Amino acid sequence: MSFSSEVKKELCSIEHSSDCCQRAEAYGILYYGRSFGKEEISLTTDYDYVAERYIDAIKCFTTYKPDTTISKSGKITVSVENAGSRLEIINELGYTGNERTMRLLTTNIENECCFGSFIRGVFLACGIITDPKKEYHLEFDVTFRSKSRDLADMFEDFPAIPKESHRNGVNLVYFKDSSHIEDILTVMGAQMSVMELIGEKILKDVRNNVNRKVNCDSANLRKTALAAANQTSAIEKLKSQGKFDDLPSDLKELAQLRIDNPEMTLAELGASLSKPLSRSGVSHRLKKLTEMIK
Repeated sequence: MSFSSEVKKELCSIEHSSDCCQRAEAYGILYYGRSFGKEEISLTTDYDYVAERYIDAIKCFTTYKPDTTISKSGKITVSVENAGSRLEIINELGYTGNERTMRLLTTNIENECCFGSFIRGVFLACGIITDPKKEYHLEFDVTFRSKSRDLADMFEDFPAIPKESHRNGVNLVYFKDSSHIEDILTVMGAQMSVMELIGEKILKDVRNNVNRKVNCDSANLRKTALAAANQTSAIEKLKSQGKFDDLPSDLKELAQLRIDNPEMTLAELGASLSKPLSRSGVSHRLKKLTEMIK
């Protein structure tokens, strides 16, 4: 089961807290379904629980029992085939059926508590959310530009402000910030999905921090190995030039220690000397050794 389907299943399990919120959700799922108007009211979905929620929304406004069909591919379509029942539904929601464009009516979202229920209905009708293991992305796919514009305007006073786009004949209202997606899931009531998203976000942060540390450590090891190789090569040249035995005792001790322990860090070399030396002191002496071959 995809993350998007899990979210929708959780949303469909939510019980309505009030009549006004039930009406707001019903309006969202009907208005943003496949079609909503005097000529057709329908929704097509992959999930039987969304189809049942859509049927419940229809029951809020008419006693007519909608028709349900299932295609060979498993797509479920719920539609109101009776013209009188379609008119009854749109009349109940404040439309005459003669509008040139049926714009969003905020009168169907009566109270502040109804906003989340309305967005829940819209998401059930046309929402998609990507698995947070892959990326953070939540979108609403809306057929008509006027409807997508009205939906985006609904978030005007909400902390999460959506972006808009157009793809393959569909208008998109979408969010890509993980904290904004958390806000949307929270206001819709998908608490378990929020926790899953946050958990995955924390896991990603931990992985990223570990990777950064590993990469940093690897880079430091490569740098140390390269420096040690250059230092060893310089000391070997001093030996081949007959200059090694003439080195001052402190430099000679360090040079021999480096040849014998190419894997040691500067700090470890300093600690291993007969007279311990700081990392910067070791670095200074090794620099003197390498300069002697120039």
